Amino acid sequence: MAKEFHSSQPIYLQIMERVCQQIVRKELAPGEKLPSVREMALTFGVNPNTIQRTYQELERMEVALAKRGQGTFVTEDTAKLMNLKRDMQKQIIQSYVNNLRELGFSNEEMKQGLSQFLKEDHDD
Repeated sequence: MAKEFHSSQPIYLQIMERVCQQIVRKELAPGEKLPSVREMALTFGVNPNTIQRTYQELERMEVALAKRGQGTFVTEDTAKLMNLKRDMQKQIIQSYVNNLRELGFSNEEMKQGLSQFLKEDHDD
């Protein structure tokens, strides 16, 4: 995991985003135990309180579940995981659309640009 953070967003949210990406990419499987707060803090070089806040936010989103005395686990609720994936996709698309609109692109120009990009990228 990369340890660089941007000053424009709280660190706990950036770590949460990285964990969510790992879940969506299936690097962290449903039901899998997340690293302990202490381990994760060492990995990212942050205060354990930052990781605790990250885990609390993941629980609030119902993406993770804390089991007393056992640790924090990725939810096994596949519907919640699919919602997470769709939400992340929507955020990326919204950013893409907003950026291109700021440059003056129409919806049709965005569709054509994306279509052309995907063709050149060989539908990977």
